[in-house]
Amino acid sequence: MFSFMGQSESPERAIWTVSELSSYVRQMFELDYRLQDIDVSGEISNFTRAASGHLYFTLKDGASQMKCVMWRNMAERLRFRPAEGDAVVAHGRVSVYEAGGVYQLYVDRLQPAGRGDLAAAFERLKERLMAEGLFDPEHKQPIPRFPRKIGVVTSADGAALRDILNVLARRNPLVTVLIAPTLVQGELAPAQIVRALRWLDGRDDVDTILIARGGGSIEDLWAFNDERVARAIYDARHPVISGVGHETDFTITDFVADLRAPTPSAAAELAVPDLSSLRPALAQIDGRLLEAVKAGLAARQRAVRAQTQLLWLLSPRRTLDSNRQQVDVLTGRLTRAAVRILDRRRARLAVAGASLSAVSPLATLGRGFAIVRDANGHIIRSATAVHPGQVFVVQLGDGQFGAQVTT
Repeated sequence: MFSFMGQSESPERAIWTVSELSSYVRQMFELDYRLQDIDVSGEISNFTRAASGHLYFTLKDGASQMKCVMWRNMAERLRFRPAEGDAVVAHGRVSVYEAGGVYQLYVDRLQPAGRGDLAAAFERLKERLMAEGLFDPEHKQPIPRFPRKIGVVTSADGAALRDILNVLARRNPLVTVLIAPTLVQGELAPAQIVRALRWLDGRDDVDTILIARGGGSIEDLWAFNDERVARAIYDARHPVISGVGHETDFTITDFVADLRAPTPSAAAELAVPDLSSLRPALAQIDGRLLEAVKAGLAARQRAVRAQTQLLWLLSPRRTLDSNRQQVDVLTGRLTRAAVRILDRRRARLAVAGASLSAVSPLATLGRGFAIVRDANGHIIRSATAVHPGQVFVVQLGDGQFGAQVTT
């Protein structure tokens, strides 16, 4: 037995207000779990997009109809534009709009009819991979700003490849493109996409990998919702840009890739910079670099001059020059002193020579005297010191001669 605010609890018959009844009915809807997670198919009519971004429409079939509302945050996730007369499958919960007194479906997902199974599989895989962390921003790798080689995983004969090559050639003709051709549709496509991606990722000369194909139905794009492809992208060493389908198309590769592009052409634009737009910046950088080099050279020249002056102040050359001159002065003084000493010694020698000459026996000999010496050079001072036959030497003033005693 339920009791609600304002409801009479007397044994008399209860009288409900309109608000009480609407609230009660709303709670009855919300207590039924089956009505809180329900898919409803039907045709859209009375479609209105409010200024707030909320969607209001009616789902109808051949026998009945029901009001529907889809809030803006849910509507922004739609990958197609709902229109009057579209056959769709709406997922949501049933409740009561109390102010209007009507029950309606509060829609959180909307898809064209006939895609329910694939869309449900897509959502299940998306939620599981998200729970495992394959979509975490922390795992996203930065895209190189100036790549030298781009790897492309796509169909070799598709329009997507032509668009990518045209964009790359226009924006950056210096970049090299390495194509890993693969099927992009059908049962064999996921395995080929994984093989092509791993081949590019195994190379060390690839900077960025593009995985792309043109637009199509959810069935056409289903290869890019394959779990094998998602895990291969997650495990890649190189950054991966996903450019699959058109702007409104979303695949699992978009969520697991390091960067999502709305189209293949946009993926090529995100992969390389536009060189023409870099020229003014390069010219400005070149000017700043030239000025920096000039300023650096000037600063180093000033530093060299300062160090040269400091070395000159600290150099021993000035001391050596001064010492050289001092040596010359001292040498002159020494020479003059030596000359004076020699002159004095010569004078003293001359005096001594004169004195010696005065007492020299040579002077005596010059007056006619002689000095007689025996064979041993001893002076013979007495006639008794010689004997007949003895040889002796007679020295005169101008020389000497030998003689022998006869008597």
